[in-house]
Amino acid sequence: MKRNLIIASGIVVVLLITYFIVRGNQKTDGADIFATVQRGTFKVEIETTGELEAKNSVKIQAPTTLREYRVNNLTIQNIINEGTVVKKGDWIATLDRSEFQGRIKDKEIELEKAQAAFVQTQLDTTLQMRQSRDELINLRYNVEEMKIVLEQSKFEPPATIKQNEINLEKSQRALEQALENYKIKHRQNIEKMRTVNAELRKVQNEFNGMMELVSTFDISAPEPGMVIYRKGWDGKPIKAGSQISTWDPVVATLPDLTTMMSKTYVNEVDVRKVKRNQRVEIGLDAYPDKKLFGKVTTVANVGEQRPNSDAKVFQVDVEIAGTDPSLRPAMTTSNRIITLVMDSVLFVPLECLHSHADSVSFVYKRDGINTIKQEVMLGETNTNDAVILAGLNENDRLYLSLPSSTTGDIRLLPEMDGKRRKPEPKQNEVPEEQTITLPNGEVVKVSGNGQPQMQGGERRQGRAQGGQRPAGQ
Repeated sequence: MKRNLIIASGIVVVLLITYFIVRGNQKTDGADIFATVQRGTFKVEIETTGELEAKNSVKIQAPTTLREYRVNNLTIQNIINEGTVVKKGDWIATLDRSEFQGRIKDKEIELEKAQAAFVQTQLDTTLQMRQSRDELINLRYNVEEMKIVLEQSKFEPPATIKQNEINLEKSQRALEQALENYKIKHRQNIEKMRTVNAELRKVQNEFNGMMELVSTFDISAPEPGMVIYRKGWDGKPIKAGSQISTWDPVVATLPDLTTMMSKTYVNEVDVRKVKRNQRVEIGLDAYPDKKLFGKVTTVANVGEQRPNSDAKVFQVDVEIAGTDPSLRPAMTTSNRIITLVMDSVLFVPLECLHSHADSVSFVYKRDGINTIKQEVMLGETNTNDAVILAGLNENDRLYLSLPSSTTGDIRLLPEMDGKRRKPEPKQNEVPEEQTITLPNGEVVKVSGNGQPQMQGGERRQGRAQGGQRPAGQ
């Protein structure tokens, strides 16, 4: 009887223990969050934000010949609204003429000065040539006079005849020199007139060109299309009141909407993954339900720093496949650049992964009612998941959060032997003691602080010898 009572009590106790264990496991299962190891297609994606623009467009430019008149900057006085559909020859913008009008006034004064210089030079040369011609006439009369005097002196003394001959030669030489000087002065005055005439024509042509340019300050459309404002160096669109440079005088563009592209920027960490012809999934903020596809066409080789950002980014151009009439320039796009696609691989959420000493990656795996710390070999990762190369099987249950019990050793993988990162030694860590054998055969232990330590037997022997005293002491 007593034995049966003991057996019954034992059965009741076992049942109670089993009930509490099962109930505890059920409570634990309800509190913990699990994820399963999945097998399927794994994608590595880079998500960026971009802006639509036309691949090809016609530039609407201000007159480029303004550089010839030392005009470097122009102010847009008025411009048509962005998005307006225009025809060829329609008005687009008007440039501010005030600065150029001042230059025209200066050029007009310069033209008047050139004309006055031309007339003055013309009068001076005319007067000089007339004086030279009068001088030649007088010299010819002088030569004729000297000839008559010489003929009339043939009955005079020889000295007088000789003097008259000398005077005739002098007058003839003076006439010859005057003729040579006249020819030189004539050529000289011709060159003076050419110089002032060239200066006058130069100023006259500049003035005429500036007067013709005044009409070009009203810019018209070279082709039919939709007007899109050009963006300046600061990323802001050029509009009324903005300044443009005559070295890049683009006011607006007429895009070709049949072929669109998304211009986006990728940070310097991820740009190494982006290659040409990679597939891109594109979404539009204006049309959330519309999904487009494209491919990477160009990746910048040099990074840049965007306004209000400290990170370096690289420009990436994505060409959109097909034609969609709803697409408009400047629409915001969300781009998913697919840099890698892996088929039939195991992957788990990143929240399941843990690290020990920065060298061992492991997960908490549920095995029945037990929790196992299992090392895993990681592959590629994306923003949500990581590829598992070894350590887990499909449909294994993993903890997304830390389990109630995190003790226990990690089950290491043999494949990871020699591949784990070795922990770096601490800077203040004291090295272990070393054993050194001296030349006399004595063995000494040196501690981490460099102090030698005697062997235990030698220390005891020294103390024993130190304890023996001579009989006389």
